[in-house]
Amino acid sequence: MKVKVVYLARLREALGCSEEMLALTSTTPTLGVVLALLRGRGEPWSHELGEGRAVRAAINHEVVTADAAVHADDEIAFFPPVTGG
Repeated sequence: MKVKVVYLARLREALGCSEEMLALTSTTPTLGVVLALLRGRGEPWSHELGEGRAVRAAINHEVVTADAAVHADDEIAFFPPVTGG
């Protein structure tokens, strides 16, 4: 199954791309599975998407946590948190 992954703001610059199609082989993929796959690429992925980094995720424009289910053709966006004022 494939999903679209979008990188916004500082992540786009740090990772050198704004989006990609990602093939998943897990039978029950979650956002955590996607993160592990991306971190497994090594630097800069493991640093920018690493534990403790200020990164949020959304699936189909809804902010989610690592246990959220991922389905074929979903759009997963990674972005730094934003504050308003």
